[in-house]
Amino acid sequence: MKLSVSQSLLSQALGIVSRSVDTKRLLPILTNILLTTEDGNLRLSATNLELGINYRIPAEIASEGSITVPAKTLIDLVNTLPNDVVHLELSPDASTLIVRCVQVVTDIKGLDAEDFPPMPVFDPQDAVVFNLPELKKMIQQVAFAAATDETRPMLQGIYLTVNGNELTLVATDGYRIAKRTQSLENAPDAPISAIIPARALIEVNRIPGDSSDQIYVNLASGKNQVIFHQEHVDVASQLISGTYIDYKAIIPRNFKTDTVVSTAALQKACAQAMIIARDSKFLTHFTIRPDAGDDGLIQINAVSEETGTYDNQIPATVNGETLNIAFNVRFLRDVLDVVSSPQVMIRTNTNVSPSLITPLDDGNDYEYVLMPMNPKR
Repeated sequence: MKLSVSQSLLSQALGIVSRSVDTKRLLPILTNILLTTEDGNLRLSATNLELGINYRIPAEIASEGSITVPAKTLIDLVNTLPNDVVHLELSPDASTLIVRCVQVVTDIKGLDAEDFPPMPVFDPQDAVVFNLPELKKMIQQVAFAAATDETRPMLQGIYLTVNGNELTLVATDGYRIAKRTQSLENAPDAPISAIIPARALIEVNRIPGDSSDQIYVNLASGKNQVIFHQEHVDVASQLISGTYIDYKAIIPRNFKTDTVVSTAALQKACAQAMIIARDSKFLTHFTIRPDAGDDGLIQINAVSEETGTYDNQIPATVNGETLNIAFNVRFLRDVLDVVSSPQVMIRTNTNVSPSLITPLDDGNDYEYVLMPMNPKR
């Protein structure tokens, strides 16, 4: 193997694939990145056997070949090289990668590419097409609600379904549910459902692209994997087995009070309350009052024995009953950070039942269910 590539492109590619390098050191080869020539490109690949990423960059290839080298060593080196052309070459015995850039020459010991786990291969004949920017926005609006606790692997996933021309993503950690729906221009031949690790979709969300870009997805029934494919990148992941929770039964549909409030005002108030509430598991009281101000208001109160207290009130349009309810203010702030509408609606019943938060101009395309906290905790 002998080729030349741009240092900036190589650095960018290494940064992307490195996020799927194995950090648990289960096998030495999994701490390496595979470099191989492919159709006039340099393809970089990494996998931890659950998540794998391929990234292709243009290269001037003098001779074909492949090798795997330690990810950290190669990344640290390339990030310190001048912004110039990087020349990569295998040693005569194919055990060492020689890296040259301007006056810098470095030899990196590698492992045989034949020992690297095979990466899933994208099949263009069995692909569903999504608009990339729309899919990325959907991921951004639900991924944060997935569980991070490894003892609940089912909830670490995002539930993807396609019925007709409707794509839905759902995530929950048991305390909240984020649900986003989007219409598709081209419906698949059959319904699709899969639980995809949130980590994999977060990597898809990092794929650069403009408003017209499409992403192709292999998600055939009977296969325990998904592949997201674009011109320069593939993200492949194992699926999570099992039946997803019946989230539809949890989303409330009837309410006693509807409160419309400025997204920015509530977002700022939540950020302030978090400063005090972080010492009390982010417990914050919200009193919704229809009988105060011009149309109503929300009183916000957080108390910490160690830090102090926070009190604020913001105007709102309230239709319904007065309610004093406690939320995890960080969970409330999370949803406000991912909606673009100037106003949100908070729909409530009692202080022990779930509330529904929706952007006011999005209809039913985005729904966020938030369970109240027990103020006695």
